[in-house]
Amino acid sequence: MATANKNLSEYDKSTLPDAQDFKVGIVVSEWNDQITEGLFSGAQSALTDCGMAVENIIRWNVPGSFELVFGARKMIETYEDLDAVIVIGCVIKGETMHFEFVCEGVTQGVKDLNLMADIPTIFCVLTDNNQEQSIARSGGVHGNKGTEAAIAALKMIELNRKY
Repeated sequence: MATANKNLSEYDKSTLPDAQDFKVGIVVSEWNDQITEGLFSGAQSALTDCGMAVENIIRWNVPGSFELVFGARKMIETYEDLDAVIVIGCVIKGETMHFEFVCEGVTQGVKDLNLMADIPTIFCVLTDNNQEQSIARSGGVHGNKGTEAAIAALKMIELNRKY
């Protein structure tokens, strides 16, 4: 559980692999773009901070979070030299069941990609009750989940290369 006293996006670069020869795809939802752009910025900053060249970060946009899974699958099929894919989205609860359906579909889709592909797909989809919670997690008081997703990608790339 996130707390206001701790920034969960802080990381120790010395404990992470050098990302100099890594290539990562990032699929970004255009829906709730104030949030998803903040998440993308956090991910890109962490990746480059750990040595990845900007040209080794491939970005594709999709209309919404539900389309992230298809975008990630197409990216994996298109770029054979990718080491990981990060999907970035934001679903904010509303008055209908739409929230539950989208969240469930994206979660299961990312799980399926991790089972079918030879590279990790990292889940960076905020599923918050309101916009304030999303802002707090996309560069606000709770850090940046995009940064956390990038760090997870680096660790999973290392694991995948090791085994």
